[in-house]
Amino acid sequence: MKRRFTIGAGLAAAVLAASTSLAGAAEKELLVGVSDALTGPAAVYGVPQARAVELAAEEVNAAGGIRLGEDTYKITVLSYDDKANPTEASNSVRKLLDRDGARFLLGFCCSGATGAVASFIQNEDAVMLVGNAAERSITTRGIDNLVRTRPPADYTGAAAGTFVASKGHKRVAVIGALETSFYAMYVDAFEREFVKGGGEIVTREAFGLKDRDMTPQLTKIRALEPDALLVVGYVEPAAFVYRQSVELGLEVPRYGFTSGSEEQFLRVVSAEQMEGVWDLRPTELTLQSTGETGRAYHENFTARFGVQPSPSSPYAYDQLYALRDAILKAGTAEDAAAVARALRELPVPKEAVMQYIPIDGRMFDENGQAYTTNGAFQWQDGQWVFVQELPSVAEDYSRFLSSVDG
Repeated sequence: MKRRFTIGAGLAAAVLAASTSLAGAAEKELLVGVSDALTGPAAVYGVPQARAVELAAEEVNAAGGIRLGEDTYKITVLSYDDKANPTEASNSVRKLLDRDGARFLLGFCCSGATGAVASFIQNEDAVMLVGNAAERSITTRGIDNLVRTRPPADYTGAAAGTFVASKGHKRVAVIGALETSFYAMYVDAFEREFVKGGGEIVTREAFGLKDRDMTPQLTKIRALEPDALLVVGYVEPAAFVYRQSVELGLEVPRYGFTSGSEEQFLRVVSAEQMEGVWDLRPTELTLQSTGETGRAYHENFTARFGVQPSPSSPYAYDQLYALRDAILKAGTAEDAAAVARALRELPVPKEAVMQYIPIDGRMFDENGQAYTTNGAFQWQDGQWVFVQELPSVAEDYSRFLSSVDG
């Protein structure tokens, strides 16, 4: 499935007005390709990301586009559904590069699909901006034309382990999509710090990304009498775990790593069954934890698409503004290598929704990796509430990332 985004009538009028004021200047198209999960279980992350890119493109176009000398670039977004599948993602990106002529690739919510594209993108005359995909190795391969807006899973998992230990828990049971590498990486980092705090992981129970009945694993966990439960996985299966844990009478504190919105969870589980659940993740969008820019994004996204944005969707929104600033800094939209170099030199764009921690004053470190703080969010009275930041030092992790080979 592909979808080519065109601006609406109101925005077209604004663009026409802007074009009229630039009589004599050339107007050109800047094609931005999006490869993301638009169907299937991972669409809870991919569809909001694709919409976020569309929203940012509308805003840039309505503001007059990207002006380089006498030329003004108006952004066209062309999206393909990669179904979070490595083969589909490779095919989608090949179509964007070889058939459509795109040189700037955004989206990429899921690690398996993203890793497949990352394996060949360095050989292409293109720039790849990765969003929600959290597998660490995406930014340890020394790929000069790739950057990522979301921090890696283990950066967050370590902070989560310290936080849960600080709550006094000693025996934690894990249930999750543990055959997915970045979830396993999150749990490994969690366990390392949790053990330092005197705790132990009493079991690791796995489920598939498409599984919906986790009562066998939860029944086994209940018999082990843990102090707390850690749930890692996509929103829908995690929601079933939360619901079924209540139905089975597993009355222990529940912690998770999901990045799902209220709307997404409530399709499966009631607000009462979610009460008290923690989500330990990067400090992504919630109205309680964001500033004026984030609130404006939330309002504009909701008005544009009729649904609230997911917490992780701004990773893709911020990609487009970083790309715009890199093109302006490079002074060209035709030289992808120059734009890739400019990305590594950028400060955080003023329109960015996520609250990034610059490294040496730059949005992306030498690995092409951006960082946010990590946060503890708790479900209270029907919504996620930001409670506190989690202990994490971006500079230290950036140095660690530079030491990882491949």
